[in-house]
Amino acid sequence: MTEHSTTEHLTVVNHPMVQHKLSIMRDKTTSTAKFRQLLREISMLLAYEVTRHLPLTTQTIETPMCAMEAPTLKGRKLALVSILRAGNGLLDGILELIPSARVGFVGLYRDPKTLQPVQYYCKLPSELDERVVIVVDPMLATGNSSAKAIDLLKAAGAKNIIFLCLLAAPEGVRRMKEAHPDVPVVTAALDEYLNDHGYIVPGLGDAGDRLYGTK
Repeated sequence: MTEHSTTEHLTVVNHPMVQHKLSIMRDKTTSTAKFRQLLREISMLLAYEVTRHLPLTTQTIETPMCAMEAPTLKGRKLALVSILRAGNGLLDGILELIPSARVGFVGLYRDPKTLQPVQYYCKLPSELDERVVIVVDPMLATGNSSAKAIDLLKAAGAKNIIFLCLLAAPEGVRRMKEAHPDVPVVTAALDEYLNDHGYIVPGLGDAGDRLYGTK
C-alpha cells in the first residue's frame, strides 16, 4: 500500500496507521473519548502529509560540533483555519505538530432544508496573503460549507490554501474543484456517496456530535 494516492486536485492518504485509526472512528460503538483521541492522533498524521511541500530556507546555527546551514521553514508562520465546530478536533492535533501556527475560525451551519451554509462567525489571522493557509474540517460532504469558507479566506487575502479533511464524498470533491480549482484537497478517505440528508456513506455519522457527545 502506498502512503498516498494523488490526482491533480485530491490526495488520499493511504498510510496504514491513518486507515487503521479511521476504521475505529467509523465504528458506531467507539466512545466519545476514544473518538476524540483518535481524531487528535489522525490529524497529526495527516498534518505530515499536508505540510510535505512547505517551502524551506536555511539559517546558520552552531551544533555542538560546528557551524552549519540548517533547513528551516521559509516565510511567515502557517495559518490554520477551523470550520466550526468539528474542525476544532483536527485543529488540536495539528497544533501539537505546529504549535507556532496562527489560528482562525469560520463559523458556518448547514440549513437543514436547503443544505446551504449560513455564516455566523469569522475571525482570521492577519497577513493571510503571506501565509500558507490550511483549512480543516473533518467532513467534506456537499462541499458547500467548505467552498463558502474558502470564499471568505480569499476575500481576506489568502492565496495559498490547502483543504484538509478526514472524509470526503465525491460530490464534495467535485463541488470544491468547481468552486476553487486552485485549492488542493487532502483526505484520509474518499467515500461512496451522500445520502438524502447530506451525510457521507459509509462515513462515520456526524463528526461534531461524535466528537463532543451531542445529538
